[in-house]
Amino acid sequence: MARMSVKSLLVATFSLFTLLFSTFSYANETPQSAAAGHGEGDFNVTETILEHIKDDHSWHLWGHTTLPLPVILYSDKGLEVFSSAKLMDEHHEPAMYAGNYNYKTIEGKIKVVNADGSIDEAATAKVWDFSITKNVASLFVSILILLLVFLTVGGAYRKRGVKSAPKGLQSFMEPIVLFVRDEVAKPNIGHKYAKYMPFLLTIFFLILINNFLGLIPFFPGGANVSGNIAFTMTLAVFVFIVVNLNGNKSYWEHIFWMPGMHWSMKLFLAPIELIGVFTKPISLMIRLFANITAGHILVLSLICLIFIFKTVFASAIAVPFAVFIGLIELLVAFLQAYIFTMLSAMYIGMATEEHHHEAAHH
Repeated sequence: MARMSVKSLLVATFSLFTLLFSTFSYANETPQSAAAGHGEGDFNVTETILEHIKDDHSWHLWGHTTLPLPVILYSDKGLEVFSSAKLMDEHHEPAMYAGNYNYKTIEGKIKVVNADGSIDEAATAKVWDFSITKNVASLFVSILILLLVFLTVGGAYRKRGVKSAPKGLQSFMEPIVLFVRDEVAKPNIGHKYAKYMPFLLTIFFLILINNFLGLIPFFPGGANVSGNIAFTMTLAVFVFIVVNLNGNKSYWEHIFWMPGMHWSMKLFLAPIELIGVFTKPISLMIRLFANITAGHILVLSLICLIFIFKTVFASAIAVPFAVFIGLIELLVAFLQAYIFTMLSAMYIGMATEEHHHEAAHH
């Protein structure tokens, strides 16, 4: 018990330190990003917040130091690859780069521009952007962490077997895996749960790691991957595919021709049930995106109060509230991974459940 108490205290201390560091890092970065291209006092709250939560073609490290990322573009003139540093000048402002077309970063997107700087919409439509952006790079980091963790744990199980007591990283990961199995998969899917465990564990840990990385303000964290609608949509699409490919006859019968109902009600319920097939993954997508993004916006909004009121006394209110919201975000990071996985398991269970109906007598 004493050992567990010490571990809990260390975890709590580390979490508080990370959140405090996050708060002051955001505070230090905010005036620099807001002052770029503006005079003193022209603080733009919306621009500052969006600057921190949006995707980018470079990864901010500290001060004016950024890590350029590869830009990969394909157009009617062919494939071209170059560093995102070519899209910035010495003052870290967007600059035009002459490649197959004249490119410039506008509101975080690479556009084709004319000689006068105006956007060439027709040429821009011909360019496909496959660049490694900050969110994509962060996703690679999270995948690398997943591989390192699970290959290490898998190797330990192969070495020691499954009957011996877990040690090291095993002892940390095993309770989480058992939690997903016993509290998520089994209750919602039933005896067929083992088939879907790899999928459920993948989405749970992928969301969880990206949520935690998003709370770390310094490299390799700070990217808002789970708050990117493209990321949550991709996860929702995979859930949609898994659910509907594994749906049994009873599942489709309940959608298109509800058993035990009068034919007139069946005609009325069929389109509603069909719409539900698509709204379920959409709700997964929106819920994860909205909750993670809202948490980041709330913390940044509280920090921005210091620069809006231009007084250090505002920090006496803003910083404690930001730390408090940051602590809640730690809980939300786990909770959103759990909810997404639980609802996915529930939808899979509804699609694979066997229904037994008594013959209807009319």
